[in-house]
Amino acid sequence: MDRRAGWYSIGVNVVLFALNLTMAIYSNSLALKAETAHNLLDLVASISVLIGVILSQRKTREFPYGMYKIENVVAVFISLGMFVTGYEIASESLFAPSHTPDVHPIMLAGVVIAAVIPLVFSHYELRLGRTLNSPSLIADATEYRAHILSSGVVFAALAGQLMGLPLDRIAALVIVIWIAYMGWRTLADGMRVLLDASLDSSTLNTVRAIILADPTVVQVKSLTGRNSGRYRFIEAEVVLRINDLELAHSTVSKIESEIKSEIPHVERVLIHFEPEQHEIVRAAVPLTANSSIVAEDFGKAICFGVYEIRVKDGVILKQDIKENPYYTLEKGRGLKIAEWLINQKVDVVVSREDLSHKGSGFALSASGVKIFKISSDDLNQALAEVAVNDF
Repeated sequence: MDRRAGWYSIGVNVVLFALNLTMAIYSNSLALKAETAHNLLDLVASISVLIGVILSQRKTREFPYGMYKIENVVAVFISLGMFVTGYEIASESLFAPSHTPDVHPIMLAGVVIAAVIPLVFSHYELRLGRTLNSPSLIADATEYRAHILSSGVVFAALAGQLMGLPLDRIAALVIVIWIAYMGWRTLADGMRVLLDASLDSSTLNTVRAIILADPTVVQVKSLTGRNSGRYRFIEAEVVLRINDLELAHSTVSKIESEIKSEIPHVERVLIHFEPEQHEIVRAAVPLTANSSIVAEDFGKAICFGVYEIRVKDGVILKQDIKENPYYTLEKGRGLKIAEWLINQKVDVVVSREDLSHKGSGFALSASGVKIFKISSDDLNQALAEVAVNDF
């Protein structure tokens, strides 16, 4: 689709160049000459965009990650060409001998046509460029927007000339200023990517939220991202509450897939992980109405005690009694409770009931939560057993 847009852009610029060149030859107007030079530059740019789009999607042995930045190189060259064109037009406007353009009313209609064509096409190309996150298509579409203003300036110059007002040089200089402004914007955007500027904070914050939403993630130690052409590359270091290597790999792969599905135009996500080094353990214990007795049935526990225990000496630093939100649920209580505890970021669940072959047990284990089965209903004994285990 983007290649087709490139061919369309070339066709549009050929039409505009031919139209303005014809009017410039017959009128000898500086403003029309400036606009014709503008069109010629755009034609070269459109050809460059098409080449950039084709080459940027190729992967070779020398460039295994693709040549995505070619699109940004193209955008930079477009901007430099805009500066050169602006300089040439400004020189002629300021230092060329005085002359009177030969303007005919029909030329006004030609200028209107030369404004409508790029206006319509720029809407199409800009929408496509944003959809594909293509910097070269966006740069090309943005450049087409310049024609709308410059054609308006040319129209004013020609209309003024018909009324005896010498606006030709002034109009040419106005076009130069607009070309310089658009060239600067295109150059800045292209150089940001070529210099590996970071992704915007909003995108990085969204990625961070996706990572932390996984209950097995304890901490995001670092998060970086960059653009390359239309694509985004993201890298993160995370701490997981999982010690099992296979389970950790599976978890990281799931997070990477979620990032790609939520964030558009992500080519690669690379997440490095390390297991959590426990200094404090969060333990959840199912309790009866008497909050000092461990409930016999995991799913029918009235409440759960969540305790933060310091590993080195077994001291309870914090405790919180939470009402079981699924106590009255008739079916699927255990699994719902397990998911709830996982979201509480607990490291350990103590249970008098054997959960190893139940959905709740599978869910807890899959999220890296250890399950301690005990026989006693004594809460203090249960917590003491948690404290002496190796984390």
